[in-house]
Amino acid sequence: MQFERRLDMRLIFSIVAAGILSFTGVVIETAMNVTFPSLMKEFSVSTSLVQWITTGYLLVLAVVIPISGYLKERFLMKRLFLVSGALFILGTLLGAWSPAFMVLLLGRLLQGAGTGIALPLMFNIIMEQAPLNRLGVMVGAGMLVCALAPAVGPSIGGYIVSLFGWRMIFWAVLPLLVISFILGGLSVRQSSEISVRPFDSPGLLYLAAGFTCLLMGCTELGHGRISLMPVLLFIGFLLALFLFRSREKRLIDRGGSPLLNIRAFRNRAFVLGALGLSLLQFICLALGFLIPSFSQIVTGENAFKAGCILLPGCIVGALFAPISGRIYDRFGAKKPILLGSSFIILSLVLFNSTLSGASTWILTVCYLFFAAGQGLSVGNILTYSLSVLEKGMKPDGNAICNTVQQLSGAVGTAAAAAIVSASQLSMPFDFSGATARGTADAFLVLLVLAVLQFVSLFFSFRKEERNERRQTIEDR
Repeated sequence: MQFERRLDMRLIFSIVAAGILSFTGVVIETAMNVTFPSLMKEFSVSTSLVQWITTGYLLVLAVVIPISGYLKERFLMKRLFLVSGALFILGTLLGAWSPAFMVLLLGRLLQGAGTGIALPLMFNIIMEQAPLNRLGVMVGAGMLVCALAPAVGPSIGGYIVSLFGWRMIFWAVLPLLVISFILGGLSVRQSSEISVRPFDSPGLLYLAAGFTCLLMGCTELGHGRISLMPVLLFIGFLLALFLFRSREKRLIDRGGSPLLNIRAFRNRAFVLGALGLSLLQFICLALGFLIPSFSQIVTGENAFKAGCILLPGCIVGALFAPISGRIYDRFGAKKPILLGSSFIILSLVLFNSTLSGASTWILTVCYLFFAAGQGLSVGNILTYSLSVLEKGMKPDGNAICNTVQQLSGAVGTAAAAAIVSASQLSMPFDFSGATARGTADAFLVLLVLAVLQFVSLFFSFRKEERNERRQTIEDR
């Protein structure tokens, strides 16, 4: 199929339509973190349960994103867009109406499915249809959409909750979703041929079962009592992971079509880079849960002020998104990535040392250091991790990185909520004090993980440098 790359209104409208879905998905994800105290009161649910509003959404993303390549090859782009838009609108209506917590959770799961289709679709449209001389600008615009959403989500969510209640978050985005649905239906066009290949259904089932067991195991740890259930769930996760690996290896050996090509894991530099990326996402989503909850429950701030704590930092991170690649091009991967990881460690040292007397502005300043480190490193870690792979393995590496990012974010939220929930259950008559103690414990865990992230990236660079020296010797 021959497709002429051209920058016309149909291309712009199709990118805008898919971008609205992606942007709205991330905005609601971050905005809902501010609503957790309100949801806990209205639906009489615990901290460990309410976090599934974010965790469940990210779980669906982690399951849907690996099959985005298959969906693109099997179905028309317009059909995929309309399905993602319909799922998102239906989920939004359920969220706005939700008379019970489980209805709200179902709405969030449907939104996760819609975003999981729309987010890769936006970048597929850009990569396949944008003129090559405008590709960098268009990809940068797409990255900027994803970077700006976390900046506005918490503050908008807090403002809406304070004035109108949490349901208005869903009603407020509905007109945008309808515009996106109509715009995409009229403008999205096909740029590649449709092909039919076998779909690895058992692989997807193993992956979904494993991810679910892992997240439920983290949630069970927050019940504040020792039981066999978390152990069984973690064993279930390991078993599902083993079955998935065995099946994918068997498909690769037979020349079949695996869900994820696990041969990328043979590259140790890539594995360590992907580990660093996943730990960063874990810390990021955990902080997104901990800081607004601590601000509202412990320091007594309203939802709007709690959401605004993250705003300056998220703006800093968004500003770094379009320029971090230039820093990478000029100085290489090692300096900006390790500098960014150092800022992340510094931010968590500050969080741990100031939390006992933390005010809103102290939390804001501490988060600024984290956001600066994240802005310096997150995009560059992904670029570096993919650069160490052979050309034919890069799409598989990209799918693996996107999957572990979403899963790590979900686990980060679940783990942070479990630590805080366990503390709250151990001190039922001092909810504020228990939340403060649980948050302090969670920050200490995040500091350890931040150090581990730095170490994994450091050794990834060492491994790649050794590989380059060995290759140079062989070439001589």
